[in-house]
Amino acid sequence: MELKDKKILVVGLAKTGVAVTRFLAERGALVTVTDMRDDEALQDVLAELSDLDLCLELGRHVPYSFLMADLIVVSPGVPMDIKPLEMARAQKRRVVSEVELASWFIEAPMVAITGTNGKTTTTTLTGEIFKGCGFDTFVGGNIGNPLIELAMSGERVERVVVELSSFQLEGIESFRPHVAVLLNLTEDHLDRYHSFQEYIDAKLRILENQGPDDFAVLNIDDPLVAACASKLKARLFPMSRFHELEEGISYRDGFITFAHDGKVLRFGTEGFRLKGVHNLDNIMASMASTLLMRCDGDCAYGTVKNFKGLPHRMEFVEEVNGVAYYEDSKGTNVGSVVKSLESFDSGITLIAGGKDKGGSYEPLAQLVSQRVSHLVLIGEARERMHQALGDLTDTHFADTLEQAVETARKLTQPGGVVLFSPACSSFDMFKNYEERAERFKAAVRAAKEEAKA
Repeated sequence: MELKDKKILVVGLAKTGVAVTRFLAERGALVTVTDMRDDEALQDVLAELSDLDLCLELGRHVPYSFLMADLIVVSPGVPMDIKPLEMARAQKRRVVSEVELASWFIEAPMVAITGTNGKTTTTTLTGEIFKGCGFDTFVGGNIGNPLIELAMSGERVERVVVELSSFQLEGIESFRPHVAVLLNLTEDHLDRYHSFQEYIDAKLRILENQGPDDFAVLNIDDPLVAACASKLKARLFPMSRFHELEEGISYRDGFITFAHDGKVLRFGTEGFRLKGVHNLDNIMASMASTLLMRCDGDCAYGTVKNFKGLPHRMEFVEEVNGVAYYEDSKGTNVGSVVKSLESFDSGITLIAGGKDKGGSYEPLAQLVSQRVSHLVLIGEARERMHQALGDLTDTHFADTLEQAVETARKLTQPGGVVLFSPACSSFDMFKNYEERAERFKAAVRAAKEEAKA
Protein backbone atom coordinates (compact mmCIF):
# COMPACT_ATOMS: atom_id res chain seq x y z
CA MET A 1 0.00 0.00 0.00
CA GLU A 2 1.24 3.48 -0.88
CA LEU A 3 1.28 5.53 2.33
CA LYS A 4 2.26 8.98 1.08
CA ASP A 5 -0.50 11.55 1.63
CA LYS A 6 -2.91 8.94 2.97
CA LYS A 7 -4.99 10.00 5.97
CA ILE A 8 -4.09 7.42 8.62
CA LEU A 9 -5.36 7.27 12.18
CA VAL A 10 -3.27 5.52 14.87
CA VAL A 11 -5.33 4.42 17.87
CA GLY A 12 -3.33 4.03 21.09
CA LEU A 13 0.07 5.48 21.98
CA ALA A 14 1.80 2.68 23.85
CA LYS A 15 5.10 1.27 22.54
CA THR A 16 3.55 -0.22 19.42
CA GLY A 17 1.55 2.90 18.63
CA VAL A 18 4.65 5.07 18.89
CA ALA A 19 6.55 2.83 16.46
CA VAL A 20 3.63 2.76 14.00
CA THR A 21 3.27 6.54 14.16
CA ARG A 22 6.92 7.11 13.33
CA PHE A 23 6.87 4.55 10.52
CA LEU A 24 3.84 6.15 8.87
CA ALA A 25 4.98 9.74 9.30
CA GLU A 26 8.42 9.02 7.87
CA ARG A 27 6.73 7.60 4.77
CA GLY A 28 4.72 10.72 4.13
CA ALA A 29 1.37 9.72 5.57
CA LEU A 30 -0.91 12.35 7.11
CA VAL A 31 -1.01 10.91 10.60
CA THR A 32 -3.54 11.59 13.32
CA VAL A 33 -2.94 9.97 16.72
CA THR A 34 -5.71 9.39 19.23
CA ASP A 35 -5.50 8.15 22.82
CA MET A 36 -7.89 8.36 25.76
CA ARG A 37 -5.04 9.55 27.97
CA ASP A 38 -4.33 13.29 28.08
CA ASP A 39 -1.19 15.34 27.31
CA GLU A 40 0.11 15.13 30.85
CA ALA A 41 -0.14 11.35 31.04
CA LEU A 42 1.55 11.05 27.63
CA GLN A 43 4.27 13.68 28.02
CA ASP A 44 7.16 11.18 27.77
CA VAL A 45 5.65 9.56 24.68
CA LEU A 46 4.97 12.91 23.03
CA ALA A 47 8.59 13.92 23.61
CA GLU A 48 9.64 10.89 21.54
CA LEU A 49 7.44 12.07 18.67
CA SER A 50 8.15 15.80 18.94
CA ASP A 51 10.12 15.88 15.68
CA LEU A 52 7.14 14.65 13.64
CA ASP A 53 4.29 16.64 12.08
CA LEU A 54 1.24 15.00 13.68
CA CYS A 55 -2.34 15.79 14.52
CA LEU A 56 -2.95 14.85 18.16
CA GLU A 57 -6.37 14.02 19.59
CA LEU A 58 -5.74 13.20 23.23
CA GLY A 59 -8.06 12.56 26.13
CA ARG A 60 -10.85 11.60 23.74
CA HIS A 61 -11.68 9.83 20.48
CA VAL A 62 -13.13 12.11 17.78
CA PRO A 63 -15.63 10.13 15.66
CA TYR A 64 -15.02 12.32 12.59
CA SER A 65 -11.36 11.23 12.47
CA PHE A 66 -12.37 7.56 12.48
CA LEU A 67 -14.92 8.07 9.72
CA MET A 68 -12.61 10.08 7.44
CA ALA A 69 -9.43 7.99 7.68
CA ASP A 70 -8.14 6.04 4.69
CA LEU A 71 -6.65 3.55 7.14
CA ILE A 72 -6.93 2.99 10.90
CA VAL A 73 -4.11 1.17 12.72
CA VAL A 74 -5.06 -0.12 16.17
CA SER A 75 -2.56 -0.82 18.96
CA PRO A 76 -2.88 -4.22 20.72
CA GLY A 77 -4.10 -2.74 23.99
CA VAL A 78 -7.14 -1.11 22.37
CA PRO A 79 -10.27 -3.31 22.16
CA MET A 80 -11.57 -3.71 18.61
CA ASP A 81 -15.18 -3.27 19.77
CA ILE A 82 -14.96 0.32 21.02
CA LYS A 83 -17.74 2.39 19.50
CA PRO A 84 -15.61 4.63 17.18
CA LEU A 85 -14.06 1.54 15.56
CA GLU A 86 -17.45 -0.11 15.13
CA MET A 87 -18.71 3.07 13.46
CA ALA A 88 -15.67 3.17 11.18
CA ARG A 89 -16.10 -0.45 10.08
CA ALA A 90 -19.80 0.17 9.43
CA GLN A 91 -18.71 2.94 7.04
CA LYS A 92 -16.26 0.57 5.30
CA ARG A 93 -13.17 2.24 6.77
CA ARG A 94 -10.15 -0.08 6.72
CA VAL A 95 -9.14 -1.13 10.26
CA VAL A 96 -5.97 -3.20 10.82
CA SER A 97 -3.52 -4.15 13.54
CA GLU A 98 0.15 -3.19 13.59
CA VAL A 99 1.29 -6.69 12.58
CA GLU A 100 -0.94 -6.55 9.50
CA LEU A 101 0.53 -3.18 8.49
CA ALA A 102 4.08 -4.42 9.08
CA SER A 103 3.54 -7.58 7.04
CA TRP A 104 2.90 -5.51 3.92
CA PHE A 105 6.54 -4.39 4.00
CA ILE A 106 8.30 -7.64 5.02
CA GLU A 107 9.44 -10.26 2.50
CA ALA A 108 11.44 -12.71 4.62
CA PRO A 109 9.86 -16.09 5.48
CA MET A 110 8.04 -15.91 8.79
CA VAL A 111 7.26 -18.16 11.74
CA ALA A 112 4.27 -16.85 13.72
CA ILE A 113 3.56 -18.30 17.16
CA THR A 114 0.43 -18.06 19.27
CA GLY A 115 -1.42 -19.94 22.00
CA THR A 116 -2.50 -19.18 25.52
CA ASN A 117 0.76 -20.28 27.15
CA GLY A 118 4.36 -20.81 26.11
CA LYS A 119 4.45 -18.22 23.33
CA THR A 120 7.38 -16.19 24.58
CA THR A 121 9.62 -19.15 25.40
CA THR A 122 8.84 -20.76 22.03
CA THR A 123 9.38 -17.52 20.12
CA THR A 124 12.68 -16.81 21.85
CA LEU A 125 14.00 -20.35 21.37
CA THR A 126 12.91 -20.40 17.71
CA GLY A 127 14.81 -17.19 17.10
CA GLU A 128 17.89 -18.55 18.90
CA ILE A 129 17.88 -21.70 16.75
CA PHE A 130 17.68 -19.70 13.52
CA LYS A 131 20.49 -17.42 14.66
CA GLY A 132 22.59 -20.35 15.87
CA CYS A 133 22.18 -21.99 12.47
CA GLY A 134 23.46 -18.91 10.65
CA PHE A 135 20.29 -17.10 9.57
CA ASP A 136 19.96 -13.34 10.03
CA THR A 137 16.81 -13.27 12.14
CA PHE A 138 14.37 -10.71 13.55
CA VAL A 139 12.45 -11.73 16.67
CA GLY A 140 9.56 -9.58 17.86
CA GLY A 141 5.83 -8.97 17.89
CA ASN A 142 4.20 -9.40 21.27
CA ILE A 143 7.68 -9.99 22.67
CA GLY A 144 10.22 -7.16 22.72
CA ASN A 145 10.18 -5.13 19.51
CA PRO A 146 7.01 -4.47 17.50
CA LEU A 147 7.11 -6.06 14.04
CA ILE A 148 6.78 -2.61 12.47
CA GLU A 149 10.31 -1.84 13.68
CA LEU A 150 11.68 -4.35 11.18
CA ALA A 151 9.74 -2.70 8.38
CA MET A 152 10.95 0.72 9.54
CA SER A 153 14.60 -0.33 9.68
CA GLY A 154 14.68 -1.57 6.10
CA GLU A 155 17.00 -4.33 7.33
CA ARG A 156 17.28 -7.38 5.10
CA VAL A 157 16.81 -10.49 7.21
CA GLU A 158 16.50 -14.15 6.24
CA ARG A 159 13.99 -15.24 8.88
CA VAL A 160 11.32 -13.53 10.97
CA VAL A 161 9.91 -14.98 14.20
CA VAL A 162 6.89 -13.22 15.65
CA GLU A 163 4.88 -13.85 18.81
CA LEU A 164 1.23 -12.96 18.37
CA SER A 165 -1.43 -12.26 20.96
CA SER A 166 -5.13 -12.66 20.28
CA PHE A 167 -5.37 -8.86 20.34
CA GLN A 168 -2.90 -8.52 17.46
CA LEU A 169 -4.62 -11.23 15.43
CA GLU A 170 -8.01 -9.51 15.68
CA GLY A 171 -6.86 -6.91 13.15
CA ILE A 172 -5.25 -8.96 10.38
CA GLU A 173 -6.42 -9.12 6.74
CA SER A 174 -3.75 -10.80 4.63
CA PHE A 175 -1.10 -11.62 7.23
CA ARG A 176 0.35 -14.99 6.19
CA PRO A 177 3.21 -16.79 7.97
CA HIS A 178 5.01 -19.62 6.23
CA VAL A 179 4.88 -21.57 9.50
CA ALA A 180 2.07 -20.90 11.99
CA VAL A 181 2.34 -22.44 15.46
CA LEU A 182 -0.68 -22.96 17.71
CA LEU A 183 0.51 -24.22 21.09
CA ASN A 184 -2.66 -24.51 23.18
CA LEU A 185 -6.03 -22.91 23.93
CA THR A 186 -7.27 -22.33 27.48
CA GLU A 187 -9.46 -19.65 29.01
CA ASP A 188 -7.77 -16.25 29.15
CA HIS A 189 -8.59 -12.56 28.73
CA LEU A 190 -12.27 -13.11 29.47
CA ASP A 191 -12.15 -9.64 30.97
CA ARG A 192 -11.82 -8.44 27.35
CA TYR A 193 -13.71 -11.07 25.34
CA HIS A 194 -17.43 -11.74 25.61
CA SER A 195 -16.90 -15.51 25.50
CA PHE A 196 -14.19 -18.16 25.40
CA GLN A 197 -15.20 -18.93 21.79
CA GLU A 198 -14.56 -15.32 20.78
CA TYR A 199 -11.05 -15.62 22.22
CA ILE A 200 -10.50 -18.93 20.37
CA ASP A 201 -11.70 -17.41 17.10
CA ALA A 202 -9.16 -14.60 17.46
CA LYS A 203 -6.32 -17.08 18.01
CA LEU A 204 -7.33 -19.22 15.02
CA ARG A 205 -6.97 -16.27 12.68
CA ILE A 206 -3.25 -17.05 12.56
CA LEU A 207 -4.16 -19.90 10.18
CA GLU A 208 -6.73 -18.28 7.93
CA ASN A 209 -4.50 -16.87 5.15
CA GLN A 210 -2.13 -19.81 4.84
CA GLY A 211 -2.04 -21.94 1.70
CA PRO A 212 -0.89 -25.43 0.70
CA ASP A 213 2.78 -24.36 0.59
CA ASP A 214 2.67 -23.30 4.25
CA PHE A 215 2.80 -25.34 7.46
CA ALA A 216 0.56 -25.32 10.51
CA VAL A 217 2.33 -26.74 13.58
CA LEU A 218 -0.49 -27.80 15.89
CA ASN A 219 -0.32 -29.31 19.36
CA ILE A 220 -2.78 -32.17 18.84
CA ASP A 221 -2.64 -33.09 22.54
CA ASP A 222 -4.89 -30.07 23.07
CA PRO A 223 -8.39 -31.07 21.89
CA LEU A 224 -9.37 -27.50 20.98
CA VAL A 225 -6.26 -27.14 18.83
CA ALA A 226 -6.67 -30.58 17.27
CA ALA A 227 -10.27 -29.75 16.33
CA CYS A 228 -9.18 -27.10 13.86
CA ALA A 229 -6.89 -29.44 11.89
CA SER A 230 -9.65 -30.46 9.45
CA LYS A 231 -10.22 -26.83 8.45
CA LEU A 232 -6.63 -26.04 7.49
CA LYS A 233 -5.60 -24.75 4.09
CA ALA A 234 -1.94 -25.20 5.08
CA ARG A 235 -0.13 -28.50 5.46
CA LEU A 236 -0.65 -29.96 8.93
CA PHE A 237 2.50 -30.69 10.93
CA PRO A 238 1.28 -32.14 14.24
CA MET A 239 3.17 -32.27 17.54
CA SER A 240 2.49 -34.53 20.52
CA ARG A 241 3.93 -35.63 23.85
CA PHE A 242 1.47 -38.53 24.04
CA HIS A 243 1.40 -40.10 20.57
CA GLU A 244 4.12 -41.30 18.20
CA LEU A 245 3.64 -39.64 14.83
CA GLU A 246 4.60 -40.92 11.40
CA GLU A 247 4.55 -37.31 10.18
CA GLY A 248 5.20 -34.57 12.71
CA ILE A 249 7.21 -34.13 15.89
CA SER A 250 6.63 -36.21 19.02
CA TYR A 251 8.15 -37.26 22.33
CA ARG A 252 8.56 -40.71 23.85
CA ASP A 253 10.89 -42.30 26.41
CA GLY A 254 13.34 -39.42 26.56
CA PHE A 255 13.56 -38.76 22.81
CA ILE A 256 12.04 -36.17 20.48
CA THR A 257 11.42 -37.54 16.98
CA PHE A 258 11.04 -35.27 13.94
CA ALA A 259 9.50 -37.07 10.94
CA HIS A 260 8.89 -35.23 7.67
CA ASP A 261 8.58 -36.51 4.11
CA GLY A 262 10.40 -39.74 4.96
CA LYS A 263 13.20 -38.01 6.88
CA VAL A 264 13.48 -38.99 10.55
CA LEU A 265 15.66 -37.26 13.17
CA ARG A 266 15.86 -38.27 16.86
CA PHE A 267 17.08 -36.07 19.71
CA GLY A 268 17.68 -37.16 23.32
CA THR A 269 16.25 -34.83 25.93
CA GLU A 270 18.57 -35.74 28.79
CA GLY A 271 20.67 -32.74 29.73
CA PHE A 272 18.23 -30.11 28.46
CA ARG A 273 18.59 -27.00 30.63
CA LEU A 274 14.97 -26.02 29.98
CA LYS A 275 12.95 -28.01 32.51
CA GLY A 276 9.25 -28.82 32.94
CA VAL A 277 6.88 -30.99 30.93
CA HIS A 278 5.25 -27.93 29.36
CA ASN A 279 8.62 -26.89 27.97
CA LEU A 280 8.79 -30.10 25.94
CA ASP A 281 5.88 -28.65 23.96
CA ASN A 282 7.74 -25.37 23.52
CA ILE A 283 10.92 -27.17 22.45
CA MET A 284 9.11 -29.39 19.96
CA ALA A 285 7.31 -26.42 18.44
CA SER A 286 10.59 -24.52 18.05
CA MET A 287 12.40 -27.49 16.56
CA ALA A 288 9.55 -28.25 14.16
CA SER A 289 9.40 -24.66 12.93
CA THR A 290 13.12 -24.32 12.35
CA LEU A 291 13.71 -27.77 10.85
CA LEU A 292 10.83 -27.17 8.42
CA MET A 293 12.63 -23.98 7.38
CA ARG A 294 15.98 -25.59 6.55
CA CYS A 295 17.87 -25.50 9.84
CA ASP A 296 20.41 -28.27 10.31
CA GLY A 297 19.31 -30.86 12.88
CA ASP A 298 22.59 -31.00 14.83
CA CYS A 299 22.79 -27.22 14.93
CA ALA A 300 19.20 -26.86 16.14
CA TYR A 301 19.74 -29.54 18.78
CA GLY A 302 22.88 -27.85 20.09
CA THR A 303 21.01 -24.57 20.55
CA VAL A 304 18.15 -26.29 22.39
CA LYS A 305 20.50 -28.07 24.79
CA ASN A 306 22.11 -24.79 25.81
CA PHE A 307 18.91 -22.75 26.14
CA LYS A 308 18.24 -21.85 29.78
CA GLY A 309 14.77 -20.39 29.39
CA LEU A 310 13.40 -16.99 30.32
CA PRO A 311 12.99 -15.14 33.60
CA HIS A 312 9.69 -15.45 35.48
CA ARG A 313 8.72 -18.77 33.88
CA MET A 314 9.23 -21.64 36.31
CA GLU A 315 12.48 -20.03 37.45
CA PHE A 316 14.29 -21.67 40.34
CA VAL A 317 15.03 -19.04 43.00
CA GLU A 318 16.58 -20.61 46.11
CA GLU A 319 16.55 -23.64 48.35
CA VAL A 320 15.73 -22.74 51.96
CA ASN A 321 15.87 -25.42 54.67
CA GLY A 322 15.47 -28.19 52.11
CA VAL A 323 12.56 -26.52 50.31
CA ALA A 324 12.90 -25.42 46.66
CA TYR A 325 11.26 -22.11 45.70
CA TYR A 326 10.11 -21.53 42.11
CA GLU A 327 8.93 -18.23 40.66
CA ASP A 328 6.38 -18.44 37.83
CA SER A 329 4.97 -14.91 37.84
CA LYS A 330 4.27 -15.19 34.10
CA GLY A 331 1.69 -17.84 35.00
CA THR A 332 -1.11 -15.33 34.60
CA ASN A 333 -3.85 -17.77 33.59
CA VAL A 334 -5.19 -21.13 34.73
CA GLY A 335 -3.80 -23.11 31.79
CA SER A 336 -0.29 -21.93 32.56
CA VAL A 337 -0.58 -22.98 36.21
CA VAL A 338 -1.83 -26.42 35.16
CA LYS A 339 1.40 -26.91 33.22
CA SER A 340 3.49 -25.70 36.14
CA LEU A 341 1.79 -28.01 38.64
CA GLU A 342 2.33 -30.95 36.29
CA SER A 343 6.08 -30.42 36.71
CA PHE A 344 5.98 -31.69 40.34
CA ASP A 345 4.48 -34.92 41.64
CA SER A 346 3.46 -33.79 45.14
CA GLY A 347 4.43 -31.75 48.20
CA ILE A 348 3.63 -28.40 46.58
CA THR A 349 2.78 -25.26 48.48
CA LEU A 350 1.11 -23.11 45.83
CA ILE A 351 0.96 -19.33 46.22
CA ALA A 352 -1.68 -17.97 43.83
CA GLY A 353 -4.04 -15.05 43.28
CA GLY A 354 -4.06 -11.53 41.94
CA LYS A 355 -6.42 -9.66 39.63
CA ASP A 356 -9.13 -12.03 38.45
CA LYS A 357 -9.42 -12.47 34.66
CA GLY A 358 -12.89 -13.98 34.58
CA GLY A 359 -12.11 -17.59 33.70
CA SER A 360 -12.91 -20.79 35.57
CA TYR A 361 -10.51 -22.21 38.17
CA GLU A 362 -12.01 -25.69 37.77
CA PRO A 363 -9.15 -27.00 35.54
CA LEU A 364 -6.87 -26.66 38.60
CA ALA A 365 -9.08 -28.73 40.88
CA GLN A 366 -7.70 -32.22 40.24
CA LEU A 367 -4.06 -31.13 40.41
CA VAL A 368 -4.65 -29.10 43.57
CA SER A 369 -6.36 -32.07 45.18
CA GLN A 370 -3.64 -34.53 44.18
CA ARG A 371 -0.40 -32.54 44.33
CA VAL A 372 -0.87 -29.37 46.40
CA SER A 373 -0.36 -29.83 50.13
CA HIS A 374 -0.96 -26.16 51.00
CA LEU A 375 -2.61 -23.31 49.09
CA VAL A 376 -1.84 -19.69 50.00
CA LEU A 377 -4.11 -17.12 48.31
CA ILE A 378 -3.52 -13.39 47.78
CA GLY A 379 -5.09 -10.49 45.91
CA GLU A 380 -8.52 -9.60 44.60
CA ALA A 381 -9.18 -13.11 43.30
CA ARG A 382 -8.52 -14.94 46.55
CA GLU A 383 -12.16 -15.25 47.66
CA ARG A 384 -13.25 -16.61 44.28
CA MET A 385 -10.27 -18.98 44.17
CA HIS A 386 -11.10 -20.11 47.70
CA GLN A 387 -14.65 -20.94 46.65
CA ALA A 388 -13.37 -23.04 43.75
CA LEU A 389 -10.34 -24.71 45.35
CA GLY A 390 -10.25 -24.03 49.08
CA ASP A 391 -11.96 -27.25 50.14
CA LEU A 392 -9.52 -29.42 48.17
CA THR A 393 -6.45 -28.83 50.33
CA ASP A 394 -5.13 -26.91 53.35
CA THR A 395 -5.83 -23.29 52.41
CA HIS A 396 -4.64 -19.95 53.85
CA PHE A 397 -5.06 -16.25 53.04
CA ALA A 398 -2.28 -13.64 53.01
CA ASP A 399 -2.58 -9.88 52.69
CA THR A 400 0.77 -9.37 50.97
CA LEU A 401 3.12 -11.46 48.86
CA GLU A 402 5.74 -11.24 51.59
CA GLN A 403 3.24 -12.59 54.10
CA ALA A 404 2.39 -15.40 51.67
CA VAL A 405 6.06 -16.41 51.41
CA GLU A 406 6.37 -16.42 55.20
CA THR A 407 3.24 -18.57 55.50
CA ALA A 408 4.58 -20.97 52.88
CA ARG A 409 7.93 -21.18 54.67
CA LYS A 410 6.24 -22.24 57.88
CA LEU A 411 3.98 -24.80 56.19
CA THR A 412 6.31 -26.56 53.75
CA GLN A 413 8.30 -29.58 54.90
CA PRO A 414 11.89 -30.30 53.70
CA GLY A 415 11.78 -31.97 50.30
CA GLY A 416 8.73 -29.95 49.31
CA VAL A 417 8.32 -27.15 46.79
CA VAL A 418 6.98 -23.60 47.11
CA LEU A 419 5.58 -22.58 43.73
CA PHE A 420 4.47 -19.00 43.07
CA SER A 421 2.21 -19.34 40.02
CA PRO A 422 -0.63 -16.81 40.37
CA ALA A 423 -3.20 -17.80 37.67
CA CYS A 424 -4.10 -14.09 37.64
CA SER A 425 -2.72 -10.81 36.36
CA SER A 426 -0.68 -8.59 38.66
CA PHE A 427 -2.46 -5.26 38.37
CA ASP A 428 -4.33 -5.35 41.68
CA MET A 429 -1.11 -5.20 43.73
CA PHE A 430 1.81 -4.57 41.34
CA LYS A 431 2.79 -2.55 38.30
CA ASN A 432 3.35 -5.68 36.20
CA TYR A 433 4.30 -9.35 36.49
CA GLU A 434 8.01 -8.48 36.52
CA GLU A 435 7.66 -6.34 39.65
CA ARG A 436 5.60 -9.11 41.24
CA ALA A 437 8.36 -11.61 40.41
CA GLU A 438 11.10 -9.50 41.91
CA ARG A 439 9.09 -9.00 45.10
CA PHE A 440 8.68 -12.76 45.43
CA LYS A 441 12.39 -13.37 44.89
CA ALA A 442 13.30 -10.71 47.43
CA ALA A 443 10.98 -12.30 50.00
CA VAL A 444 12.50 -15.73 49.41
CA ARG A 445 16.04 -14.42 49.77
CA ALA A 446 15.06 -12.63 52.96
CA ALA A 447 13.69 -15.91 54.25
CA LYS A 448 16.99 -17.58 53.41
CA GLU A 449 18.96 -14.95 55.29
CA GLU A 450 16.64 -15.32 58.28
CA ALA A 451 17.15 -19.10 58.20
CA LYS A 452 20.93 -18.59 58.36
CA ALA A 453 20.70 -16.32 61.42
